[in-house]
Amino acid sequence: MASRSTQILEAAARVIARRGVRGLRVEELAAEAGVSTALIYYHFKDRTGVLRQTLEFISDRAERYTTDRDPDGPPPAPRQELEESLLLELQDSAEVRENSTAWGELRASAVFDEALRADLARATLVWVREVAALLGRVRPAASAASLTAAAERLTAVLEGLSTRWLSGGIEVGHARELMRGAIATELAALRAD
Repeated sequence: MASRSTQILEAAARVIARRGVRGLRVEELAAEAGVSTALIYYHFKDRTGVLRQTLEFISDRAERYTTDRDPDGPPPAPRQELEESLLLELQDSAEVRENSTAWGELRASAVFDEALRADLARATLVWVREVAALLGRVRPAASAASLTAAAERLTAVLEGLSTRWLSGGIEVGHARELMRGAIATELAALRAD
């Protein structure tokens, strides 16, 4: 069974995905999580604490479903690992939909919330560094600056494709095809670097 704080964070991700950050009320979160409001304040101090921890929770959850591999299986080739890591953000599962929607809602709210903006910037930087490291395994001769720029472009494209997919603008299969094209383009540019 999940800990109470994990239970609350799972509920917070669901509420944010459904109602947005502005729709997150501690009372509603307590009802969704099946806990008292006092317990939420005990674990997170205030609504800002809930938002910060939820951002960390969805980042950790995304890392799990994009890097979870069979420990007894052969390690993937570098390009395969890069593609899987990015394409697993575009899978039609409830967890990925919820995570991606909550991430988008947190990003949109960060426009007006300076504290959340700083937290989101840090989480984005970690993601960019992880993608740059994967790119570096495929193109080890590329410069660190080129790898970082390519990772920034790929993560931005992925966020945009995710938003279009989640809002019904494109099908998930098409989003995945477009992401594969973006990966190929970036790898070709890094080869020329």
